[in-house]
Amino acid sequence: MKRRRTALPGKRGLAMFALGYLAARLLHRVKRGDGGEEGAAADSPLLHSRRIVHNAGEAIVSADDSSRIVLANPAAASMFGVSVQQMEGSPLARFIEAPDDQHGAPPDFFRADGRAGRRGTDYAGTGLRAGGERFAIEGSIGDTLQDGRTLYTIILRDVSERQLVQHKLARSHDQLRQLSSALQTIREEERTHISRELHDDLGQLLASLRMDLTLLREACGATPDTQHLINGMDGNLLMAITSLRRIATNLRPRALDEGGLYFALQGLRDDFVERHGIACILLADEAELRLDDAASTAVFRIVQEALTNVARHAQATSVTMNLYRIDHQLLITIRDDGRGIRDEEMEKAESLGLIGMRERVWALKGEISVSADEPPGTRIDIVLPIADHIV
Repeated sequence: MKRRRTALPGKRGLAMFALGYLAARLLHRVKRGDGGEEGAAADSPLLHSRRIVHNAGEAIVSADDSSRIVLANPAAASMFGVSVQQMEGSPLARFIEAPDDQHGAPPDFFRADGRAGRRGTDYAGTGLRAGGERFAIEGSIGDTLQDGRTLYTIILRDVSERQLVQHKLARSHDQLRQLSSALQTIREEERTHISRELHDDLGQLLASLRMDLTLLREACGATPDTQHLINGMDGNLLMAITSLRRIATNLRPRALDEGGLYFALQGLRDDFVERHGIACILLADEAELRLDDAASTAVFRIVQEALTNVARHAQATSVTMNLYRIDHQLLITIRDDGRGIRDEEMEKAESLGLIGMRERVWALKGEISVSADEPPGTRIDIVLPIADHIV
């Protein structure tokens, strides 16, 4: 038979010991045939302890090693919808659901696979009200040895309402994540649409204007003023075309649709180096990055946001990006040699870049960690399960 002996420090532990001692004395008196408080009148500490238990706001139950209740207070009786007399002498399994229908010692009525509450002594269990209703409880268990017998004292709490609130919060959290994922998808679709419109319509129009300008140069002759004006117009058109391509690429790189994730990341790396003058190394294999559109877009946006953060905040001189696949998982490591990220910066509500990265990773059921454990610099480690996204 499995038993758990729980160490209870401080006043709480002394109170549990006193309750166990009281239960042992009461059990001893019952065996001798003594009365209740009349029999305890000569023993004022015992009577005082009984009154403390009786008036306690928390539900208190004491049981022997055969899981039979020897002491219960009114708070416990009220919790289960019975009287104190109905509880005392009854098996513990009548009020607390036993594991696997086996009536073991009192600690066996609570899960041993983890803590349940804020205290290290709290274990989860399931209570049974008089009408058969099941509800969530927590119990703190202490044991004492009296006259060669082990008595267990359990302080119980009804946590059904708290558990209901936690479930509602978890459900709301899931709904918010689903909404965030849907908004990310809609945003990506809009960006793709705008990027194609800019590239195909406006880009072609500007290219056509440059051709017309070339014809105009030939038709107007070679006067210096005319040539100077036409050259200025041509330069402005070229700048407009370059800006248009940059904007369209930022919205949705064509390489992501035409060449795949690997070539899109190469283009992102080259643009990052050109614009910010920060050395950037990409370590990846094209064959390992052949993913479907959803995963490719998510990985690209994660890396893009990481490089944006480096450019804005890191004060780095170099960045290394490593992407590789192991057992249907894509491992991504992005590391810079900048000033490093502080813990308070990671928790700031304004850190929308980090929040966006986390949401994209969690949408793919992955894991992400951001740390400055290896100074100088910041390190981002991401693990994404991609078994369903390989093409």
